[in-house]
Amino acid sequence: MQISPLALVTGANGHLGNNIVRELLRQHIPVRAGVRNLRNHAPFAGLNCERVALDILNPKQLQAAMRGVDTVYAVAAAFKFWAKNPQKEIYDVNMAGTWLLLEAAAAAGVRRVVYVSSTAALNYSCLPTTEACGYNTDRRNVYYNSKNDSDEMAMQLAASLGLELVSILPATMIGGENFALNESYQILANIYQGKMPIDPNIYLNWVDVKDVAQAAVAASSRGRAGERYVLAQEKGTSMRETLELLNRLFPEQHLKVPPRPPRPLLRGIAWFMETSSRLAGKAPLLQTSLVDMLWGLRRDYDISKARYELGFAPRCVEQSVREAILYLRQHPALLAAG
Repeated sequence: MQISPLALVTGANGHLGNNIVRELLRQHIPVRAGVRNLRNHAPFAGLNCERVALDILNPKQLQAAMRGVDTVYAVAAAFKFWAKNPQKEIYDVNMAGTWLLLEAAAAAGVRRVVYVSSTAALNYSCLPTTEACGYNTDRRNVYYNSKNDSDEMAMQLAASLGLELVSILPATMIGGENFALNESYQILANIYQGKMPIDPNIYLNWVDVKDVAQAAVAASSRGRAGERYVLAQEKGTSMRETLELLNRLFPEQHLKVPPRPPRPLLRGIAWFMETSSRLAGKAPLLQTSLVDMLWGLRRDYDISKARYELGFAPRCVEQSVREAILYLRQHPALLAAG
């Protein structure tokens, strides 16, 4: 019996990382799960995989985790839109983590890296946007800049190291197994619980994390080295449309559509929230940079490349949202933590 090559997943206790682990195991691929905290057992209950301590900023841990690995799923990153020191806590982490991981992978003789980027690293000057449109030219948000620049650097560094790298760019992931709500899933949970006091006129693109995980695994064999693949719905969904969908699916919530302030007023509200957050040390509900960048911007994508080359077939928005909310209802502690 032939044994499948070993796969390493960084950030394996996170939303996407844990669902990639589960998809690999479903396909009978041996998994080494890299996590920062080995004492966090919950995401791996019932999963037959090796776990190792792995901080992507720790070269020794990276070297140890790469031994004997065929494919690395580079998922771990700073996924947050706000921090007390965004340059240090978001941008520098994502750039340095990418550099160190690729150096370690090349030194260990890894065959391929499936690099998890983001639709934040796409150019929205043409819609529907696609991989061919290039990188994001809007530099007003540190998280967006970090994903944009780390994706571009990863492509260039991998080529110089002779390392096969495929970049996947997921949209707003929801659903699947989840043990702590990330920023994307938290937005949906807030809308469902009626915690959005205003409509910021920002479009999201809800995609099921299980569909992204399947495409990520497909990228290890079917993706072309040096290429990027958008993993999203073809059409974005506004907050108002999301509320209307939730009211159809869960009418007992009686969700009301909040008012949509004019853009200048919304920016003033975001400024006030940011100022308060700096004092409280807690992420604001809105940021001025995101209002400036995303007000009325549709999140529409041409996903034909991922469809044809990776077999990416995302379930519809209605199914994705329904399954995501049902999961949250089955895990009320996640909703309560929001």
